[in-house]
Amino acid sequence: MGATVSRSADAFLYEQVERQVREMIDTGVLKPGDRVPSLRRMSRHNRVSIATVTQAYLALERKGLLEAREKSGYYVRRRQAATVPRPVSQPGTARRVQVGDVVETILGAVHRPDVVSLGLANPSPELLPVKALTRAMIRVAGRRRLASVRYSMPEGVGELRRQIAYRGHGMGCALAPEDVLVTSGATEGLATALQVVARSGDAVAVESPCYFQILRLIESLGLLAVEVRTDPDTGLDLDALDRALDRVPVKAVITVPNFHNPLGGLMPEARKQRLVAMLAARRIPLIEDDVYGDLHFDDLRPRVAKAFDETGNVILCSSFSKTLAPGYRVGWMAPGRYLRPAVTLRRALSGTTASLTQLAVSEFLATGAYDRTLRSVRRTYADQVERARYAIAEHFPEGTRVSRPAGGFVLWVELPGNLEGEALFHAALARGVSITPGTLFSATRRFRSYVRISAGLPWSERVEQAIASVGELARSMT
Repeated sequence: MGATVSRSADAFLYEQVERQVREMIDTGVLKPGDRVPSLRRMSRHNRVSIATVTQAYLALERKGLLEAREKSGYYVRRRQAATVPRPVSQPGTARRVQVGDVVETILGAVHRPDVVSLGLANPSPELLPVKALTRAMIRVAGRRRLASVRYSMPEGVGELRRQIAYRGHGMGCALAPEDVLVTSGATEGLATALQVVARSGDAVAVESPCYFQILRLIESLGLLAVEVRTDPDTGLDLDALDRALDRVPVKAVITVPNFHNPLGGLMPEARKQRLVAMLAARRIPLIEDDVYGDLHFDDLRPRVAKAFDETGNVILCSSFSKTLAPGYRVGWMAPGRYLRPAVTLRRALSGTTASLTQLAVSEFLATGAYDRTLRSVRRTYADQVERARYAIAEHFPEGTRVSRPAGGFVLWVELPGNLEGEALFHAALARGVSITPGTLFSATRRFRSYVRISAGLPWSERVEQAIASVGELARSMT
């Protein structure tokens, strides 16, 4: 039945039992319809109480993985989440980007109380440490009254840069505070990186599917996009990228190797290392977006691609928007050998970011509150993702495929037959549910039969009903 449950301080015992059963289901050891080990057997095997096993089985039942049968025990539910979506081949040519107006409709839906917003990958305020952050801000505002209202250095507040550099070691990076540049969210970091390494008319290689905000930046800067096939399990297709680089004079490559948006996948470390070496040999900069890196579902945080950077060729961008406070707009970048031009551009365009929010985030990091928050929110997102996956499997039409994220909180859904994501998007919005059509994740409007669904909202009957409503629409449209 596998290894016994460890007494790790990082997880409750019932969560470890739950994880063990889920792994048996995911790997096919337990198949739909199979009876899972009895409470007593699992209790003896793992040397935990029957109450602990019961709690784990009840949690799995709530998530839709197990079903209880009277006087018979627990069984794996027959309707399971479908296999992950298949990667789509790409032409590997440079194209102009036209994202369109659908993004504005999705953004507007976030603030509509009559709409369940499953379209944007935003964390719900209910899951953020609002009270603790407010207390941190009050403390630093009182203690650092002058510093909190004056301009910070263009590179950012020194305390925050030190905290970020310290956390870099957990990502596999040996960063110094002077290597870090604070930005107004990760988007400004990505925009700064693109402007430093490319000019209007230049080509940039992107993953396909690619986060639509990256495509919007490419469009706004007059750049061209070269789409490269991306796999849900292994990330960017490095062989396809190599061929594309032979054909097109690419100025940069952009990637989200840790918990890709929208695929949710995690690029293996060996492939990260190969990617960094491949681009360093060609002297093509790699722009790495790691906004989801702290939201890993396994025990260990994955290393960033920059951990393998020996030449300063990787520009690492991240933020605290997915974990602490989107409204604070505190992001950062480690530009490597592009630090000087990045600082120069930053001084010319925006000068600096808000001092008080930087000081508050720095205080939150220094006290250890951030790590405590992460431990809690990672469990929550893992739970919400699993519930959403099985709700989609339950309510969407046969043939639907759903990604299996290793972190973050977005799901990539492949619709069956000729069902188009944009048609489903408009029909769902008319019913008060916002999702994201797959065409937004391609410069060439591919992925017509895909949608992205966010699991960033706390799981509730309203969220479950929203997914069921979209599934009902999808069944009626096939």
